[in-house]
Amino acid sequence: MVNSMRKLCPNLDKEDGLDTVLEVPIPEEMFTNMGSNAALRWQNMRNLMKAQRLDNKHSSYPSAAPRNDQFMLLLKLVGSAFIPFQAQLDHAVILPIKDGSIEASTAKYIVQQYLAATGGQAALNAINSMYAVGQVSMVTSDMPENGQKTQKTNAKRSCEVGGFVLWQKNPDLWYLELVVSGYNVSAGSDGTVAWSQSSSSSIASKGPPRPLRRFFQGLDPRSTANLFLNAVCIGEKKIKDEDCYTLKLETNLDILKAQSTPNTEIVHHTIWGNFSARTGLLIQFEDTKLVRMKAAKGDDSVFYETSMESSLEDYRTIEGINIAHSGKTCATIYRYGSKLNQKWKLEETWKIEEIDFNICGLSMDCFLPPAEVKKKEPEQEEQGMG
Repeated sequence: MVNSMRKLCPNLDKEDGLDTVLEVPIPEEMFTNMGSNAALRWQNMRNLMKAQRLDNKHSSYPSAAPRNDQFMLLLKLVGSAFIPFQAQLDHAVILPIKDGSIEASTAKYIVQQYLAATGGQAALNAINSMYAVGQVSMVTSDMPENGQKTQKTNAKRSCEVGGFVLWQKNPDLWYLELVVSGYNVSAGSDGTVAWSQSSSSSIASKGPPRPLRRFFQGLDPRSTANLFLNAVCIGEKKIKDEDCYTLKLETNLDILKAQSTPNTEIVHHTIWGNFSARTGLLIQFEDTKLVRMKAAKGDDSVFYETSMESSLEDYRTIEGINIAHSGKTCATIYRYGSKLNQKWKLEETWKIEEIDFNICGLSMDCFLPPAEVKKKEPEQEEQGMG
């Protein structure tokens, strides 16, 4: 992971003009890889800025990604995946520890310890908005399934670097912009609909607004606590020599049905959180999801099983809130059915460069969905993959 981010670009239209502020800061390594000399790098920078609003096939930016469609699928999965539960509208976290089973009560107690470790309820409830800038490094692997075990040496691998900007306003307004080696993904929630958009498509997700998975990678302790309030404690495990309590949350059938479409069925979505017994902090966040893509004719459905595991590290206190500043996410997609067996893997290393809370002047205009989303019908096949 590189240590610096480029935030400014020379004015490419007026030589004596002011520098242009990049919408999404990019790692210096990404800029260096854009060409062998300064003129070529700035030309590719111009193409990159245009590619954020156009189809990537028109960009001349060099990328190691083997195929646009495959890499975009992995990038959207890791970069802008949703969590199926709607953001809670109440401002405070409520902890009725004595209600429910022993497993549920134990989970609420663990969540209470997590709240204390991340700053306490008073500090967390005082947050009304957030801004974060981060950099990412992604390694992809293409592992074809041929009925036999695939050797690691046969997997096709490529490495990409990039950056992201994330805005959030309490409780369910957020916007993400992610740029990785010339590929662009944006996603957001305006309080009514959650949506995601790549350089070539827009998808309005069905159902109520849902939080971004990246929030639960140490950026939003209050949402994390709210998420696991309804979990159960299923035991203990050791992660990197750290004794942890494991909380498990199953998405109920009503939510799965509401977020399915006529062409897709979300079969299950299970979430786990591993909390350190020593510090109370969340150190690993996992989820698995199975989506059935229904065939237009016949019963030859295709299934997509996705698994994501994020480790959280380098907790630092910012304005009284304990935030994880780095980590790794390992994601796999296994597609099977209708003789289309295929497996992909992406490993993301991420680092938070800047984070701030209670941003002044953050209005509703910052979270409006793009015009393309309003034109699209929400009943689209890809939405079940988010």
